[in-house]
Amino acid sequence: MKNVGEAPQEELATGERSTRNRVARSILDHGPSTVAELAGRLGLTQAAVRRHLDALVADDVVEAREQRVYGTRTRGRPAKVFALTDCGRDAFDQSYDKLAADALRWIAEQEGGEKAIAAFARARIAGQAGAYRKAVESAPPGKRTEALAKALSADGYAATARSAPHPQQGEQLCQHHCPVAHVAEQFPQLCEAETEFFAELLGTHVQRLATIAHGDGVCTTFIPKTSHAADTAHASTHTDTDIASASTAGRNPA
Repeated sequence: MKNVGEAPQEELATGERSTRNRVARSILDHGPSTVAELAGRLGLTQAAVRRHLDALVADDVVEAREQRVYGTRTRGRPAKVFALTDCGRDAFDQSYDKLAADALRWIAEQEGGEKAIAAFARARIAGQAGAYRKAVESAPPGKRTEALAKALSADGYAATARSAPHPQQGEQLCQHHCPVAHVAEQFPQLCEAETEFFAELLGTHVQRLATIAHGDGVCTTFIPKTSHAADTAHASTHTDTDIASASTAGRNPA
């Protein structure tokens, strides 16, 4: 990763630059974060975090926004969180480039059009499926989402699993980084194929609540709570058609 928020060498000591990179990396790994959350994770004072955030905001690496709340909203004004901008994400190694977007656009313009893009997206996921399937199938029933998150993190998605906010019954799979976000912004079939795959892999309906490609800070997928028996029966009878109809690949307007 190149240094983010980097001032001229004589103005920014190595330690300061390293800490600034840690702040940006923490936001990448954990998603939009408050000053208090960053201070706690990094072992810094809130004043120090604010100083680094001010510099990162000035360099268009991060931006301040109101915290999005899924589920029941509590009283009071939403906390301010800091999220990476497109420029900030570009500071980290990405697995996309203009060539990929140009290639997909060319495919879309050829015979087959949008269907060809969807077929490519599904084939891409199928090529990555082995490690994800092995991780999920070897995990206990209650740890399958967590296992998928760890497998996704190994591929650069900085994913976590957590309980969904009340009153939802289930879990949220959060991908704090998307290596193909810029391409997916132009070709949502990539997100749709991924959501379909999650549904098939976990053996249940899943719902995509937010995506980085649509401008959200985190790709969030809701996975409802199901019994192990239902998971097993559902997975054994799931067809490609079922997956397409059962999963909600688009973002839920929240």
